[in-house]
Amino acid sequence: MAKLFISIAICQAAGILGSFFTRTSVSTWYRTLVKPPFAPPNWLFAPVWITIFVMMGISLYLIIKPDNAMAANKKALTVFAFQLIFNILWSAAFFGLRSPLAGLAVIFALWLLIIFNIVEFYKISRAAGILLIPYLLWVSFAFVLNFEYWRLN
Repeated sequence: MAKLFISIAICQAAGILGSFFTRTSVSTWYRTLVKPPFAPPNWLFAPVWITIFVMMGISLYLIIKPDNAMAANKKALTVFAFQLIFNILWSAAFFGLRSPLAGLAVIFALWLLIIFNIVEFYKISRAAGILLIPYLLWVSFAFVLNFEYWRLN
């Protein structure tokens, strides 16, 4: 049970780190941007991300659950770590730098890393890979949204 809690906490911590960049810009710079018509309301982002980070944490737990999993699943865990870092970097690029263009570059790399992560996790645990699909779908939507912010502004 401790591994499950730690796995979820690691993912939620990434969300908290990313929110430091978001919080400083969402009520100032972000409000000034021309938004595409399909942009969701701001209140929707927090519950969606919290849910996705919980699912990511459960997925991570399924990969590290066996006692020997850390060494055996090193490649999958490395990919997971990189995609988590790029998740934080997107907030830093888009909100911290206030640059939709920088955000677009980072989110594209993040999207590729998530696909690679799903493949690597799926090889080890089908459920772990499947749990990351909503994350890929949300980041795909965020990619389109990010592109539109860049295009419109």
